[in-house]
Parts: sequence; C-alpha cells; structure tokens
Amino acid sequence: MKRFKRLFLFALSLILIFSLTGCMRRGSDGTKIRIAYFPNITHSQALIGSSNGTFEKHFEGYGVEYYNFNAGPAEIEAMFAGQIDVGYIGPVPAVSGYSRSYGDILIASGCSNGGAVLVASEGVEISSVADLAGKKVAIPQLGNTQHLLLLKLLAENGLSTTTEGGTVDLYAVANSEIKSLMANGELDAALVPEPWGARLVNEVNASLVLDYDQLWLDGNYSTAVVIVHRDFLEDYPHLVERFLAAHNELTEYINQNPDEAMKIANQKILELTGTAFEDDVLAEAFSRIVFTTEHAHKSIEEFITLSMSEGFIDPFDFEANLFLE
Repeated sequence: MKRFKRLFLFALSLILIFSLTGCMRRGSDGTKIRIAYFPNITHSQALIGSSNGTFEKHFEGYGVEYYNFNAGPAEIEAMFAGQIDVGYIGPVPAVSGYSRSYGDILIASGCSNGGAVLVASEGVEISSVADLAGKKVAIPQLGNTQHLLLLKLLAENGLSTTTEGGTVDLYAVANSEIKSLMANGELDAALVPEPWGARLVNEVNASLVLDYDQLWLDGNYSTAVVIVHRDFLEDYPHLVERFLAAHNELTEYINQNPDEAMKIANQKILELTGTAFEDDVLAEAFSRIVFTTEHAHKSIEEFITLSMSEGFIDPFDFEANLFLE
C-alpha cells in the first residue's frame, strides 16, 4: 500500500511538472528565428522578405522559419506558447496581447499605416458619415482596427450603434462575405481594410465615401505593426536587431520600388492562398497604404483608449514600455 502511495505521488508530481512546463513560454534556442505574418498586402515586408531571401541574408548562420496566420488572436496565442518569436500583426490584437501578458508582448516597429476605406453599396445614397444613420454597416471583426475606426467616426458625428441605443445597425462580417452581401443589397456600407476596399469598388460597384486619408489623422493611423516577446528580446537581442535591420531594408525597398514590390507580394499571396489580385485592384489598394517603420503612437494610444472604453481589453498603463524604441 505504501509503495502504491509513493508511486501515485510520484506520478502526480510528474503531471504537475509537465503541466507547469506547458504553461511556460518555450522560447527559441537562439539558432533560428520564427517569423509570423498574414497573407495580407499590409504585411508586404514579410511577404517580400520571405520570398526574396532578405531575412535569410540578415540571419546568415541561423535558421529562419515562417508561420502564416489569418487572425490576430491566433498569432498572439502562438507567441504566448513560444511557437513564434516575432510577428506582423494589427495594432489592436498587439495591444490586446500586451494587456493580457502584462507587458510581455511589445510593439517593436511600425509596418504599415492607412489602408482602410469607407464604402457604400451600389445605389445607396451615402456621401458622409452622417448618412450612416439608420443604415446597415459592416466591419470585418468586433474589436479590430476597422471597428474602432468606425466607432470613432460615429461618435464624432453624434451617432452610435443600435446596441448602444443609436440608429446604426452594425454587423461583424468576414471580408469575403461583405462582398457577397453588398452585391445582394443586404448591406448599405462597410469600413474595410485593403485590398477589400478596392475589390468592393471594382467588383460590386461600391462607391468610395471616405478614402484612407479622410478617415483619420490624414491616413497616419496604424494598420500593422511588428511585435516581439519580451523573453526573446532579452535572451536574443542580437536576433531582434538583425530582424529589425531586415524589416527596415524591406520597407525602404517597397517605397523605392513599389511596382516590383507589388508583384512579389501578389505572387506570395497566390502561393499562400491560391488566389492573386487583379493588377488594377492591387495598384489601387497599394496606393492607400503607407509602408513605414515609425510607430503611429497617437493612433495606437487612441485605439487603446477606445478598446478599454468599449470593454475589449482590461484597463492598463499603456505608457509603460509598450513600444520598443
């Protein structure tokens, strides 16, 4: 009986050890860097860098692994689990990750700004935000960048959603479904990221109500950022430095060679998703995105304030080391 008890306690201790180990972040061993991104044109630095060898050049002597995600929360969970080291992601899930990790997820660099538009369905008379009163309006996801932009625009124009006692009927719909709903006349308007804005205009005759630089801050609002886990930064600062050097080089390349950059990014999207964008759609979408390494501090801080006021994240002190300067 005593022997059985000792074996039971030993097995229980092993279970506890493995459970605790599974909850800890398992970081890279320093021989490689694991980079996450979406197959989105707003992540063009990653699309191009994973295609033309820029990252491999900067990590000579190390391995480079790429991981693709379709949603911010999944990428954040992967970083929490230690499966990726750095990632391209929207500013809102980045902020959520910072909040949930109590400061372990840091914004290491800017990536792209702008890249969102407000469009109206064909035949619907909407020429300003004020005209959204009583209308059905779509955004891609609750709590994401476009949702917060819309809430800000509505508040500035004395409007609110029906859930808040207002008249704007808000729908969270996947970008691909927004297109079909607009074509069927089931939506009046949508605030969407590129290239979906250009696709709606070109493919279902949506009209442009507000261009990217008319929505807010003359287009200087964050659309994508680079995040890094604090553990990885502290353990391998030289790898983070190399990554940022590659990211800076890619950003400069895009701005100096936009036509060539578009083709490489589009080819990578085709490789990852099986679908490429038409040349006119891609060119229009690209013209609305500002590729940059600068942090759009004002917009991100406002996103934080809005996220907290809307209850998407718990309150926290966002002035405490959110940005890696």
